[in-house]
Amino acid sequence: MPRLFTALEIPAEIGDRLAMLRGGLPGARWIDPENYHLTLRFIGDIDDALANDVVQVLGGVWRAAFDLALDGLDAFGGRKPRAVFAAAQAIPALVELQAEHERLLQRIGLPAEGRKFSPHVTLARLRDTSSRQVADYLATRAGFRSAPFRVERFVLMSSRASTGGGPYVVEAAYPFWAPALAVPPSG
Repeated sequence: MPRLFTALEIPAEIGDRLAMLRGGLPGARWIDPENYHLTLRFIGDIDDALANDVVQVLGGVWRAAFDLALDGLDAFGGRKPRAVFAAAQAIPALVELQAEHERLLQRIGLPAEGRKFSPHVTLARLRDTSSRQVADYLATRAGFRSAPFRVERFVLMSSRASTGGGPYVVEAAYPFWAPALAVPPSG
């Protein structure tokens, strides 16, 4: 069974800007631009019955579209860096969406996510890269900001455990409702 997670897709034009940040960092395994995404909730390897429950419960999410921007670069891992990423602004619409995913997935029996939500797009995974090399890389790209982009849906994605960094497959898409709708559509 593939690993599942919910995510926001990154528009191609933003992905192109992110791809221009590739290079200049020894030990980096760069993520292919078509695999850029912002993970909302990691689900993991689950059986088909629970996967069907996930698909169903996520269908009940009712949100308005919103604008989001990436704002700066950073790294996870401190003295032993393991990834570099573009940080997303933790705006209320994004934080509330992620919290709703967390609540719904716990309701159907998934354990709570152990990590604090830190919205980001992973650019590279690191192996044997020093913290100094990462600091130098980040310093030369300190001014990175993306233009705002419209988020009109979230997706349920899958990946294979062995590849780490893609390819990712959209298993289901959940469009947001237009802000003008006062109540969810019945049906």
